[in-house]
Amino acid sequence: MNHELMPIYAKIAAQLRENIHQGTYQIGDQLPTETKLAEQFAVNRHTLRQAIALLKNEGLLRVDQGRGTFVAAKTIRYAIGKRVRYNQTLKGQGWQTRFQLLRILEVPADQAVAKGLEMKLGEPVALIERLGLADEEAISVSTGYFPLQRFPDFLAPHNIKIFREKQSISWFLRQVYGCDHIRRSTCVSARIVQPDDAHWLQLPLNQPILLAESVNVDQTGNVIEYGVTRFRGDRMELFFENDLTV
Repeated sequence: MNHELMPIYAKIAAQLRENIHQGTYQIGDQLPTETKLAEQFAVNRHTLRQAIALLKNEGLLRVDQGRGTFVAAKTIRYAIGKRVRYNQTLKGQGWQTRFQLLRILEVPADQAVAKGLEMKLGEPVALIERLGLADEEAISVSTGYFPLQRFPDFLAPHNIKIFREKQSISWFLRQVYGCDHIRRSTCVSARIVQPDDAHWLQLPLNQPILLAESVNVDQTGNVIEYGVTRFRGDRMELFFENDLTV
């Protein structure tokens, strides 16, 4: 479209888009307030909001209610496939990944955990909760539950030390227990972030997240993990991948 024939809001969007591409506004930067931008472009706030909405739909901006408008980072694609390969998937896209261990302890299985692990209510399980980071930005909080009847020394000091060093559950299960880590089922839903997760993910309380509940098994089909992962909805794109191998 000829620039002269473009609606005013589209011209504003084009200018902001150029500013982002040229680095005037960089990833994570907060744009000036609506009032200041409206004054800058000599338009009313309704017209400005149309421009912001256009760039939001393009994935260039994100709007955090109560906080402001920010330059959005590139979306991270994570395949929900047969293998649980979080680190490999993200590193394959050029992201530097690491986990921050938040909690590791023994707890009794509540109703959801007992159902997921196919065990009796109240049986002991190991809980591991971690903050996932990509290029040092928090993108997920994951809580995994493991049956201590199957892994009786899971929380032994030497195993906790190994786990802290390697940061990979799949590697830990394979090397310490000779146990494969295979995804049996995953249920994904949208939820409003809870206060604790909002803190770790640096999100406002009204922000939606993607919640993934997974049941993982070993090479013999026995359930070894029930996991609940909360992903930043503005940063993560989950897709389901069919395993075509025979």
